[in-house]
Amino acid sequence: MTMPPIDDIPQAARDLPLYPTDSAQPAWLRRTRLLRRTVGLALLALAAGGLVAWYQTNGFSAAELAQPFERMINRSAVQVEGAETAGSGAAEAVTNRSVATQLAPSSRTLLNHRAYDEAPADDLVPLSANAGIRLRTAAATQYEAMAQAAASDGVRLVPLSGFRSQAEQEQIFFNLKAERGQDAQTRAEVSAPPGYSEHHTGYAIDLGDRTQAGTHLNNGFADTAAYRWMETNAVRYGYELSFPPDNFQGVAFEPWHWRFVGDRTSLETFYRE
Repeated sequence: MTMPPIDDIPQAARDLPLYPTDSAQPAWLRRTRLLRRTVGLALLALAAGGLVAWYQTNGFSAAELAQPFERMINRSAVQVEGAETAGSGAAEAVTNRSVATQLAPSSRTLLNHRAYDEAPADDLVPLSANAGIRLRTAAATQYEAMAQAAASDGVRLVPLSGFRSQAEQEQIFFNLKAERGQDAQTRAEVSAPPGYSEHHTGYAIDLGDRTQAGTHLNNGFADTAAYRWMETNAVRYGYELSFPPDNFQGVAFEPWHWRFVGDRTSLETFYRE
């Protein structure tokens, strides 16, 4: 028997769905749809990983890479709000947003600075030379040893700044920006925005030469005995210069700003992609 052409099938019959589209669907069909969605999301995650590697190989910035994921997250947020208003489909929308968030690149940048979490309060310890300056335990231990070694060589290091909270960084960034009449890009060349400062990690420290206070926190420090000693010996204690001349982030040379990368956690903090 020959089937009639599709145009001969009544419109109502052609448009009739095979199964209901609401919660009345059979349980096995809902489970099948969930399985397909899970497999699809897993394939999307694999594709996202390949996309990250391709972007990094071809020199795209983290901000450019994040854009499509951010759009996905924003669309999912709208779905969540709409679903909650309509009273249906909320669970699926929330799931989509969660997956989009997980797939988004973990590395974020703002004005050429990377985002950092604040150090846990229970791992911050004061330095012996200045109890008001705190570092993560491992960084503080190595700093104390480094300062003692420098003193043995006739060099007097002085800590100027260590851990700073995001709230403290906000005051430093925005207040000085306004005071000096700087736009955001110019300000970011010499100070990280709140949430993007290495000082949040508890691994960064600003150093000076105790015998030359006039060089504190300025490029004059590069001409001091303390800086020359650090250039030669800092690596022995797990410290490195964060922003050398012509650094890839485009941040101004800061001879006073050093960071600890002497254990796994600190190394991953600064070098994990």
